Amino acid sequence: MSDTVVGANPDSHASGDDPNRRDFIHIAAGAAAVGAVGALAWPLIDQMNPAGDTLALASIEFDLGKVVEGQQVVVKWRGKPLFVRHRTAKEIAEAIQGDHADLRDPQTDEARHKPGKAEWLILVGTCTHLGCVPTFGGGEYGGWFCPCHGSVYDTSGRIRKGPAPKNLLVPDYSFLSDTKVKVG
Repeated sequence: MSDTVVGANPDSHASGDDPNRRDFIHIAAGAAAVGAVGALAWPLIDQMNPAGDTLALASIEFDLGKVVEGQQVVVKWRGKPLFVRHRTAKEIAEAIQGDHADLRDPQTDEARHKPGKAEWLILVGTCTHLGCVPTFGGGEYGGWFCPCHGSVYDTSGRIRKGPAPKNLLVPDYSFLSDTKVKVG
């Protein structure tokens, strides 16, 4: 009798090198590699997108009718406090008087508000030294005082004393009406 097995393919090798099986393994390995590269690359690509909270607050509108004379309202804008101050005539006069002082970051009061709207002062409420939030009414110039390191700002938000190198930042803003302002 012969050692031939019925139904056996005489062209196949005993090691199991079936071409269909080999192709499947190559395709599966390639798909797994592509998936792994995609899984590793996605966090890198996704972190380049802007954060959702900054998109929502890129610009805001604020109703000034809520702020009475002599009052300040703090609004969150781009993750930072935004000071909206309705200045009194005394505060405006003090700010104008400070135009001629020896200022570290020279800027007139007129350059820090919109023409004809001197009573409205809008500032980013972070100290230019290390980013602390100053409080209003402290210090010898009647404006803002940063309790962390002692920076003193006047009623126009200009640095007058302490370690801060620059004035409080005036953001880009425009008046939409007499009682509505758009910041950003």
